[in-house]
Amino acid sequence: MSRFDGTATLSTEMAPPKKPPKKPPATAAGPGLFGARRRNKSRLVIAIILSVTSLGPLLYMLSLSFQPNGGLLGATVLIPTHPTVQNYVQAWTENSFSHYFLNSLIVAFATVVITVVFASLAAFAFARYQFPLKQTIFYFFLASLAVPNLLLLIPQFLLMDRLHLLDSLTGLVLLYVASNLPFTIFLLRGFFEAIPKEYEESFRLDGARTLRVLWGLIVPLALPAIAVVSMFIFSASWDEFPVALTMINSSQNYTLPVGLADFIGVHTVAWGPFFAASVIATVPVIVVFLISLRWFRSGVSLGAIR
Repeated sequence: MSRFDGTATLSTEMAPPKKPPKKPPATAAGPGLFGARRRNKSRLVIAIILSVTSLGPLLYMLSLSFQPNGGLLGATVLIPTHPTVQNYVQAWTENSFSHYFLNSLIVAFATVVITVVFASLAAFAFARYQFPLKQTIFYFFLASLAVPNLLLLIPQFLLMDRLHLLDSLTGLVLLYVASNLPFTIFLLRGFFEAIPKEYEESFRLDGARTLRVLWGLIVPLALPAIAVVSMFIFSASWDEFPVALTMINSSQNYTLPVGLADFIGVHTVAWGPFFAASVIATVPVIVVFLISLRWFRSGVSLGAIR
């Protein structure tokens, strides 16, 4: 009995300790969409749904722009059976579409340049200087963001009439600049405040004045933010319709959104050229986005961090 006990004790002492059972690797098996799928699969499904919802109408419009006019309204497939570019030729050459396109380019680029210049000056003042009623003026700019632009149509019309700027691209640019300034100042001020003041102080030690500090130091460092606001301003100015329709009377000064209405007649609608013109109208916005994409990602990420 004692030998059995000793052997048992010895074997027990010599046996290696048992390792705890391995736990299965953690997976992202959350509740999912309906309580059964994994979380990553749910995200994939949501991403696909959002992509189809966003790109579906655009792809369908692109498909219809290549359809012949005879079978356009009955088309139910994305790939045209008899594609044609005649709609694009007709859209560009008729109804002064190319002239409207040029007007929109002038208005959009002028709005971007003027807004960015004046917003940078104002944002730099709000970020670096102390002056009376600083916060009150800044909050006044923010309060203007809560006012819908449609409520300002009549006051803007009367103001442009007294300034003799009705039916002119100059008046349209001034109205677009005024509507985009508050948001641009708000965004740029945050980025300017994030730039360390030590950079500015070392820059001033070399004899740089305020404007040189702004354009030579602050603006290059805040280029991602400027790219983001420039893209938003261009898109808003390019697609704007109610103000342009109200302020512009002559077809010579029509912008592209107003000019697209010429494809819609009283009794008939030139659907093929209309869809082709709509596709052409989306190209500049896509091009501007692709150009600013390099700075757009870093600008959005920095804004999220703040």
